[in-house]
Amino acid sequence: MVVSGVLMGSKRVERRYLREPVRLHFPVEEEVPESKVHRLIVNRLLEIVERLLERSALVSCDQFMYWDPSDPGKRLAPDLAVRLGAPAVVLQSWKIWELGAPHLAVEVVSNTDASDRNVDDKLARYRHTGVLELARFDPSERELRFWDRIDGDLVERDPSDPEARRCDALGLYWCVIEDAALGPTLRLARFPDGRELVLTEAEAALARVAELEAELARRR
Repeated sequence: MVVSGVLMGSKRVERRYLREPVRLHFPVEEEVPESKVHRLIVNRLLEIVERLLERSALVSCDQFMYWDPSDPGKRLAPDLAVRLGAPAVVLQSWKIWELGAPHLAVEVVSNTDASDRNVDDKLARYRHTGVLELARFDPSERELRFWDRIDGDLVERDPSDPEARRCDALGLYWCVIEDAALGPTLRLARFPDGRELVLTEAEAALARVAELEAELARRR
């Protein structure tokens, strides 16, 4: 016999059970093949989104996301996930039944991880998470694809739509730029054609220096 306290309304009572509960383990990490370029692209995007949102959202990067409290095997690990209006806490893992579904998830395809190529499997798992908006970037193909949750399904956007690259969650637009060090890189901009990139802190500092130098040159 097992005795355990349970909360009934505002009162805690003792109740007898026939066995101990089965404790499930939800891993927080796992070694997966990952290229340095993939990691740097994701890290830069994480920095930009965190700087943009200023701790007004829950942002995760490569944390396991679980949607079934009875099965730790049902999981995935988005390169980036965002839930607006949630506390900006540091996560060990994202449990949907505790934190809610992300408004946005981003997948950056790694050329060293074969599982990234199985789009159908990834989509099937993302449907279970309840995510509202999914972006997928394949650097090797310079390919961007997007899905929205419609009537419980994830439906791919028509790439010919002028607003296909809009990130509804962030109110910005996805674009691909050619980075001198990283090659094709996923970024966010304020206009559909890629104008006015959302800058990293280092880029913003360099831009400010350039503005000051230009102002000094005009005064001479």
